[in-house]
Amino acid sequence: MLTEQEQQILTTCDEVFPDVVSFTREMVAQYPVVNQEQAVLDVTERCLSELNMAVKRVNIKDNSLANHPLYAPVEWDYENKYNLVSAINPDSDKPSLVFNGHLDVVPATPFEAWTRLPTDSWQEGDWLYGRGAGDMQSGVAAMIYAVHAVQKAGLDIDFPLTIQAVVEEECTGNGTLACLHQGYQGDFVLIPEPFGPTIYSAQVGVLWFKVSLYGKPAHVLDTGAGFNAIEAVQSLIPSLKQLETYLNKQHKVPEYSHIEHPYNLNVGQIKGGNWASSVPSYAEMACRIGFPVGMTANDIMQLVSNCITSAWQASGVDLTLQPRVRFHGFRSEGHCIDTQNPAIRMLADCHFDLTGNQPEEYISTCTTDLRAFHFYSNTVGTCYGPVAENIHGVDERVSLASIKHTLKTYALFISRWGEACS
Repeated sequence: MLTEQEQQILTTCDEVFPDVVSFTREMVAQYPVVNQEQAVLDVTERCLSELNMAVKRVNIKDNSLANHPLYAPVEWDYENKYNLVSAINPDSDKPSLVFNGHLDVVPATPFEAWTRLPTDSWQEGDWLYGRGAGDMQSGVAAMIYAVHAVQKAGLDIDFPLTIQAVVEEECTGNGTLACLHQGYQGDFVLIPEPFGPTIYSAQVGVLWFKVSLYGKPAHVLDTGAGFNAIEAVQSLIPSLKQLETYLNKQHKVPEYSHIEHPYNLNVGQIKGGNWASSVPSYAEMACRIGFPVGMTANDIMQLVSNCITSAWQASGVDLTLQPRVRFHGFRSEGHCIDTQNPAIRMLADCHFDLTGNQPEEYISTCTTDLRAFHFYSNTVGTCYGPVAENIHGVDERVSLASIKHTLKTYALFISRWGEACS
């Protein structure tokens, strides 16, 4: 049953919801793909300041962070890249709560495939469209305004509550890792990823890697005089698919036993060559592969390296032209979540009191920044967020009703967390 104070909080959520939608649309318009996040950081920092939430910039560049085992190597500089953190009552000794959400999005090109420009968010019925509308600008807006709604309703937040708006969730996780490394941890974390109002209970490991090789350039009047690097790098894909099959057949953990194919290989990018009438002398293939809970990052890197080496040796081609394997970005191990944790049960109770139903569990075949909290500080947490469709795809969209539900659930959770801390 909802108390009178909780009813007031939910009423306040209704009042601020138009601002949640406006903020979401403003973030979508910034199109914050990797290394172009400054505009969305500016928009978010302004929003937090206008809501009287003190904001601090947390830099990612840190030599000690770069040596941390959870750090993902990158091919760019972190000189001017940062996250935003707003900490309420950081010096309190009461149990602490963290809301974490990422501001970055994946590319939406080609734009012409979309019904409208992916940066021009538009509404049709209950759906709000645009790149990042679901993954996960609406979740970030909901978590920030949940804190605002609680305060606006007159409830004093007297325990430590930290809002983290981070970058690079989509490619490295170094944003959230930097926050934790600089002391912005907590006893429990909620992340409003767009998997719906479910209890996120497991996620796979994810590894990014690149395979590159040099060929032999030649004029196309005699292609046999050259060695086609693009064709050669593509020839490695079947062996990588065999590794994918091996992982799915031999390494299923109990939590994933009901999922036929939890570990997916994706060849996400191939580039090479420089002229249509020249045999390409260089090619590069960027891939992502999932791997099971319990397997280490070193284990999967070794399996990928062995797979490429064996495939190349079996090909019988000139072995002086060895492919090079580089690991960059994600090297994130999978983990399972204790869904019987008291805070997760509290979240489930909030869901029940708003819907009349118990939340379902969600077993994920991807990864989230939740892993950083799990492996860095043993922090329990889960994801619970809006309902979105076509994330990473064309015409990404999010249910407006589900954004409001997430807003109310988070606000109710804040209220009950405070009561439990009293």
